[in-house]
Amino acid sequence: MNTNWEKFTYDLIDGKANGKILFQPRILCWYSDKVFKGESLGEFEGCSLSDIYRKLDICNRIYDYGACIQRVVEDKRIKHSIRQISQNEREFLIQTPIGDMTMRLYKNTSNGGEFYSKWWVENEDDLRVYTYYEEASDYKFYPEIFKQIRQEWGTLGAPTLFLPRTSIMHAYLDTMGVENATYAIYDIPEKMEKYFKALQKSCDRYIKVLNGLDEFRLINFGDNVHCGLVSGDYFEKYILPEYHHRVDQLHSANKFVTAHWDGDTKTLLKYAKQTKLDGIEAITPKPQGDVTVEEIKEALGDDMFLVDGIAAILFANPFTEDQLLEQTEKLIKLFKNKLILGISDELSSVGDMQRLKKVKRLVEKYNLDMEGK
Repeated sequence: MNTNWEKFTYDLIDGKANGKILFQPRILCWYSDKVFKGESLGEFEGCSLSDIYRKLDICNRIYDYGACIQRVVEDKRIKHSIRQISQNEREFLIQTPIGDMTMRLYKNTSNGGEFYSKWWVENEDDLRVYTYYEEASDYKFYPEIFKQIRQEWGTLGAPTLFLPRTSIMHAYLDTMGVENATYAIYDIPEKMEKYFKALQKSCDRYIKVLNGLDEFRLINFGDNVHCGLVSGDYFEKYILPEYHHRVDQLHSANKFVTAHWDGDTKTLLKYAKQTKLDGIEAITPKPQGDVTVEEIKEALGDDMFLVDGIAAILFANPFTEDQLLEQTEKLIKLFKNKLILGISDELSSVGDMQRLKKVKRLVEKYNLDMEGK
């Protein structure tokens, strides 16, 4: 069977799925960690990631399409370069007419990822240069990249992409780090506001490109919001207005808009209905996060989609299959046709693929029952 999961996705968000739900688990972490460590993929040995989705006949949230829209800088005076500092560390340099800035990434030893060993912005001069860089940035769609990704994934899911992080989350996770950004907000608020405004206008240019493309309807703000980073006051001041600003533009072009909230979210869930979002991705329930499934439902109400929902740790020991299926059934019962069921937020490298198959069968049975009604 080769289900057209792209069509299923659009039917669901358009209210045409006849009560069925979509199972859309993300397994990239499981796959990439095993490949990095040289571990066996078991029954999927020799398969690409898309091959595994095809063999399982499940839907993917295809964020690969984010490569189709890229930053472009027309000012020839702005130059980019990369140099290898050591076997595990790279330095990125951006040169501008008003100064230079550098960032360094260090390879993880346990997986294929990298972490910041030096942030882009570590002082006021860096902030001034980064703000200038955002002001000089525009975005361009590359159809040939879209075709390449389309060729690999076909209709295993709908083209999906995420926008640059909003304001304070961008500062925390992309340019400054939490400590530097927190001090800067207090010590140089005017310069931080100028930086946030430059980010907003840069993202507006991204959205202008995006809104002209029929290829994309599913848009995510990849913010990684959680209350360990953002207080309610900061959410109201920095994130909520930016969500409104973005969502209004995206809804005008019939986009379906979500944001990524993970980790502990209990103190922020009260803002969910105020965001104007169509749904929220990756809210993590107990026993992994700090909220119950019932609390998530109360926060999102009957109009917002929950995207994901199953605590990732339930796919591995010491938790049981019964606990996994119990939470899955509860999510289906509470959210019904406002659910894109998945893992909050990915199957880990120790996750059990057989458990994933059991959730798939549970969803298939539910959807067959809906057909019989």
